[in-house]
Amino acid sequence: MTTSYSTDIVIFGGGIAGLWLLNRARDEGYQAILLETNALGGGQTLASQGIIHGGLKYALGGTLTGAANVIADMPAYWRRCLNGSGDVDLRACRVLSESYYMWSDSGLRSKLKTFLGSKSLQGRVEAVAAEKYPGFFKASTVSGSLYELPDFVVDTASLLEVLANKQRGQLFQIGADDYLFNRDSAGKIDSVTITSQGQEIQINTQRFIFSAGEGNQGLIEKADLQTAKSQIRPLKMTYLKKKDLPPVFVHCIGDSFSLTPKLTITSHVDSDGLAVWYLGGELAESGVNRNDDDQIETAKALIQDLFPWLDFSGGEWHCFTINRAEADINNNYRPEDAYFVEEDNILVAWPTKLTLTPSLADKVMGHFARISLCPSAQSNTEEMSNILPSAELADAYWE
Repeated sequence: MTTSYSTDIVIFGGGIAGLWLLNRARDEGYQAILLETNALGGGQTLASQGIIHGGLKYALGGTLTGAANVIADMPAYWRRCLNGSGDVDLRACRVLSESYYMWSDSGLRSKLKTFLGSKSLQGRVEAVAAEKYPGFFKASTVSGSLYELPDFVVDTASLLEVLANKQRGQLFQIGADDYLFNRDSAGKIDSVTITSQGQEIQINTQRFIFSAGEGNQGLIEKADLQTAKSQIRPLKMTYLKKKDLPPVFVHCIGDSFSLTPKLTITSHVDSDGLAVWYLGGELAESGVNRNDDDQIETAKALIQDLFPWLDFSGGEWHCFTINRAEADINNNYRPEDAYFVEEDNILVAWPTKLTLTPSLADKVMGHFARISLCPSAQSNTEEMSNILPSAELADAYWE
């Protein structure tokens, strides 16, 4: 026997995008639930560095691209949420650093890129006088220039916990192969059937949202959608664990022609109290062409070259590959903003970047208002907890 439930919105995917959308939808009066096949945040969200940035990397060429203009207001948007005056209350979220920096070496091209970037984002990037350098850079034995950005860094594990805790009764775990979509007489998908613990349930809904990152492609195929297309861009992230590492939050601008920072560093602490340097940027992009051992050796050499005044001996090095999932529009073109496409009662959504997650929610909620998707008065999904287990939070990659 199949038991039926009803709700306004069913979200697939419990990373930052899905959880943010769930909070926004329910705050605006919609009955909504979220379904996750793994652990909450276990894909791209916890693999991200948590940087809420305003588009510096898009301005290193000296001009503001479309991406830079779109993303420039995001730090202020997030800060409103963090102080409790935004669309989603993030006051309980931990901020790892209120400032983020840009460091150039003494190379001519590196200096030029940081200069052009600072001028393109004039009013949002400030040069730091040497006497005001944070502790790590005060000890520098190499020549360089330091800029302070309006960006900051959130603890992604804390962010996920805050968003999930607000909606604990609406987060459900399902098996990756234990569901199928159903179409009504008009050919629109209006429900999903899930098998769990030997029981079958059907969830009827007004709209589905696919926000599962890399998992969106499998959902697209399972729902037999024709217009939504996803693509991936891999990264090989590296991290260093060592007891006495100083906290560092910086883009290191290289001397190559690339407009991607040579190295991007955020600092964390694991559950054993060990300091963690999490390394992204060009190192991560080019690292997909290296095996793990070569990637770690490359990272060691880069760190030693950039920061020769520090002793990294005895550190514990690791790396892993993560796929960034984005919408594929116009033959592998990547959108500059958060993006969604609708087909057959399904919105397939990608924030494109962590920092653009609020923009995605604004777009989706605005779309629902335009098409007059009205919240219903009742929902009976609370009873599903007797059948479906609760989705739980994933651990950080360095745990």
